Formats: sequence, structure tokens, C-alpha cells
Amino acid sequence: MNENGDPESPTARGIVVSRIIDAPREKVFRAFSDPSHLAQWWGPNGFTNTFNEFDLRPGGMWRFVMHGPDGSSYPMEHLFVDVTAPERVVFKHLNTQPSDHEFEMTITFAAQGSKTVVGWRQLFDSAAEWQRIARLVVPATEQNLDRLASEVLRATPTNSA
Repeated sequence: MNENGDPESPTARGIVVSRIIDAPREKVFRAFSDPSHLAQWWGPNGFTNTFNEFDLRPGGMWRFVMHGPDGSSYPMEHLFVDVTAPERVVFKHLNTQPSDHEFEMTITFAAQGSKTVVGWRQLFDSAAEWQRIARLVVPATEQNLDRLASEVLRATPTNSA
């Protein structure tokens, strides 16, 4: 529940964080919109990705497999709801095995001088679902944002904005 006692408020159903990345917005957005970059940083530490489909447009699908450091594979399926380059991407995580949960993710990219504020809002269907997996999602989100910042810094000048 949030401070107002509403169990279905956004703060009771998910995570809302932001991170300042020391790079222009277009370069940070490209780290998401270019699958060759996205595959390098998406997911918590130790995870890798195999992308099968990445159609970055409203109604487009993003199908991939996340490979855990223990060798486990996690098929993922996302439906893009809104893509406003280079400002925002919204997608729905569809209920796929083994996750058995759905959520909506909104990632924003706001210019702040020569830096970018990345907003990360991951809302689950219910507060109960969020409470069930928050202990995994909170550190994974921070790791994901760390990996994004590293990927942006790693990008060669030919890939920069």
C-alpha cells in the first residue's frame, strides 16, 4: 500500500525509479532502440539475450529469450504500446512461462543538458503480484540501469548521437 492506503496505486503495484546517464538522449535512446545494443544490456547481471523479433512500433512485438547465468532460459514476449522516439517506449510484458505475470513498462528518456534522465516505471497487474516478486525486481532494475549506462559508455563514436 502507498502512503494514502490505496493498494492499487502505482507505487503499490510496481517500481518507479530514474537514473541520470552521462550521454545525450538520442544516444541513450539508441541503446534501447537498436537491438544490437539492447541485447548487450537488457536484464540483470549475468544474463544474455537471444532476440527473435524486435519490431519497435505500436503494435509491434519483441520476442526473445533471456539466458540466466545458471543456464536457465526465460522466453519473453512484449507488445509495444507506444513508441515516441527519442522520448518514450511503453510495452506490455505478456504472460509467458515461466514468469506467469504481466506488467506494463514505461521507459522515458528526458534530456537534461548533455545528460539523459531515464525513467523506469514497471507496473504489475496487482499489488499482490508486485509484493510477490518485488525482492527480485528491485535489485534487477538497478542492475539493468547499471548495464544500460555501461553500454552507452561502451558504444563507439560511430554509434553515438
